[in-house]
Amino acid sequence: MAEEVSLLSSPSESSTSLLSEISNASTRAFVLAFTVGSCGAFAFGCIIGYSAPTQSSIMKDLNLSIADYSLFGSILTVGLILGALICGKLTDLVGRVYAVWLLDLGRLLQGISIGISAYLGPVYITEIAPRKLRGAACSMSQLFTGVGISVVYALGTVVAWRNLAILGSIPSLMILPLLFFIPESPRWLAKVGREKEVEEILSRLRGENSDVSDEAGEILAYTEHVKQQGDDRGFLKLFQRKYAFSLTIGVVLIALPQLGGLSGYSFYTESIFISTGVSSDVGFISTSIVQMLAGVLGTVLVDVSGRRSLLLVSQAGMFLGCLATAISFFLKENHYWETGTPILALISVTLYFGSYGLGMGSIPSIIASEIYPVDVKGAAGTMCGLASSISSWLVAYSFSFLFQWSTTGTFLMFTTVTGIGFVFIAKLVPETRGKSLEEIQSLFSF
Repeated sequence: MAEEVSLLSSPSESSTSLLSEISNASTRAFVLAFTVGSCGAFAFGCIIGYSAPTQSSIMKDLNLSIADYSLFGSILTVGLILGALICGKLTDLVGRVYAVWLLDLGRLLQGISIGISAYLGPVYITEIAPRKLRGAACSMSQLFTGVGISVVYALGTVVAWRNLAILGSIPSLMILPLLFFIPESPRWLAKVGREKEVEEILSRLRGENSDVSDEAGEILAYTEHVKQQGDDRGFLKLFQRKYAFSLTIGVVLIALPQLGGLSGYSFYTESIFISTGVSSDVGFISTSIVQMLAGVLGTVLVDVSGRRSLLLVSQAGMFLGCLATAISFFLKENHYWETGTPILALISVTLYFGSYGLGMGSIPSIIASEIYPVDVKGAAGTMCGLASSISSWLVAYSFSFLFQWSTTGTFLMFTTVTGIGFVFIAKLVPETRGKSLEEIQSLFSF
């Protein structure tokens, strides 16, 4: 396990080191590839955040019931499940009723696109980035998901829901022409037998004057080692004993934010604010700003303090946010401290989103893209995608009904899950900072 650096490391030293690495790695090919990945993450954020600020206007304009809107909010995650089933193979190979149906169909297609790309994006950036910049590059890319959510939250306070949907499609359209110019992953090239292209692509990514022979040799040697193990069981190969630890870590980390209430907070933020007496406009803007700032801080610290430290701090903050939200609803329901309850609710939701942005929003995807060898990366992507999508669907669909049953009880459930998640990270998740992908994958395979 790499030696962890304290969270109290000098911010100026951390920023200087990060900027130095970015400068060294900033070839046009790497910047272009990173830009495409980040634009994709921004588009995902626009999709994920869409239903929160538009809930009341959509329900009013289309005369939807709670059940109707629950279906609309949660059908995105059904699309995520379908997309997750597809993404593994792609990773390896490369009237009112009518209106509601169109609304749900569009949401389903959005979910499929996210389900495919949510794993492919981090994997691609992980495989092309230099090891010292890998965490920051992935974290910065994931940060754009939070930026997308924040932008949609802010626009949702002033833009009609139909126009907001049109604006949200623009980032996806911008990506399409850029896809024709980005370089292939050198590790995928090694996996499919195109060894001669590995060093050429690495030279494009690292700069023509960089010596990439050692990195290329390590990639080719590890890929050959994996091939020599000769196992043709396909998807079932992932369930061998030697992958049990990495599969557990990846699946649990990916599912934790969802089971800890992320989908409920994200899709039904407006309901939470209104129920506790908070202005939804003030709430959306506050949480958006804090989440973006926390995401920037996490990007700077991820390769300095390490993944594990940020995960623990992030999970602890989400735990406290859920607990404070539960307390807010308890005070509201029992008419205690009525003047202070809205303030506590705003702080609790802001704390939850800020803590999520600091680490749990990006690091699980980083670790999941680091720990699996090339021969099971596709199958692992499917499993992680399914874990995230199914847990997200369970929370998104049931949240409205749980909210009606007991608001306090709902957030106490999320508090329990986030507490268990903290213990899981503290006991089982190792540090991956500073290691090559091949070193990490050897660490996780017993």
